[in-house]
Amino acid sequence: MTSIRDYGGEFALIGAISGILGKPKDRKVIAGIGDDAAVIALDKKRDMLVTVDMLVEGDHFRREWSTPRQIGRKAMEVNVSDIAAMGGLPKYALVSISLPDDTTAEFVMELYRGMKDAARKHRFDVIGGNTTHGSRLVIDVIIIGEVEKNRLRLRSDAKAGDLICVTGTLGKSTAGLETLKAGVKGNVREHLEPRCRLHEAREISKYANAMIDVSDGLSSEVGHICEMSDVGAEVFREKIPISMNTRSLAKNLGKDPVEFALHGGEDFELVFTIPERRLKRIRTRCQITVVGRITKKRHGITLAWGKVKLPLGGGYDHFRLRRTS
Repeated sequence: MTSIRDYGGEFALIGAISGILGKPKDRKVIAGIGDDAAVIALDKKRDMLVTVDMLVEGDHFRREWSTPRQIGRKAMEVNVSDIAAMGGLPKYALVSISLPDDTTAEFVMELYRGMKDAARKHRFDVIGGNTTHGSRLVIDVIIIGEVEKNRLRLRSDAKAGDLICVTGTLGKSTAGLETLKAGVKGNVREHLEPRCRLHEAREISKYANAMIDVSDGLSSEVGHICEMSDVGAEVFREKIPISMNTRSLAKNLGKDPVEFALHGGEDFELVFTIPERRLKRIRTRCQITVVGRITKKRHGITLAWGKVKLPLGGGYDHFRLRRTS
């Protein structure tokens, strides 16, 4: 028997599953496996978005580090981030939870209050779900959203010559995680309380070609865009935006913050590609940084550092590395 790690990791597994399932027969399915959310034609002006994400105790959070309310908010934010990356808005959520024996009723109530906080913030409703018993705390969230057809953004629409841009700063979640794991002091709030970029995504979707959220690190997300769009990319190492707090945490740990940004995850910022002529329209509305350029596929996917160019590499893989957060 072949282990998932030996098989090629998370993305090889997803590719194999996609091959087994095949393409959807329903012509209303515009995008299935391979994007941040599935896309289903709704009417002449709108498409439906459907996404699902699971948080598992020990991999995505620890109860000794996070309050139940923080865990609940995070469970929602990571899913809304997928809807944001498609250019859409969340409408409804379904939540399933698996509860171990030591879970208290008070914990569950606070968990759901955290979910309600995020739902109220992003203006959608939690309309159902399921509860069961299990050996670990698991939170599984489905979000259904909508997007105008002219605002839908896929990973597959990047064009050679596009600029590669990101919102906010990168590496902050991994810096917080590593600080917690090391048991040293530092500001780790951005790891415990991630916030998606729904408002910014709505502005960016007016002008961008391709878009994805940063759940597995910049290198991974750029790689996904290149694979789906059949293009190459050059990322400029010195342009990657990293906050002073992230740099400070990395310094305390003796680590390189750029590695956190490239190969960490859970920042839930946006990576998007855009023709240079449209850049000014977004810069007046959002904090963004140009970190690279889309190239022809034959040039590969590289990280430029001065005159040196190296393969960009991959980001976080759930079956190769364990986040244990």
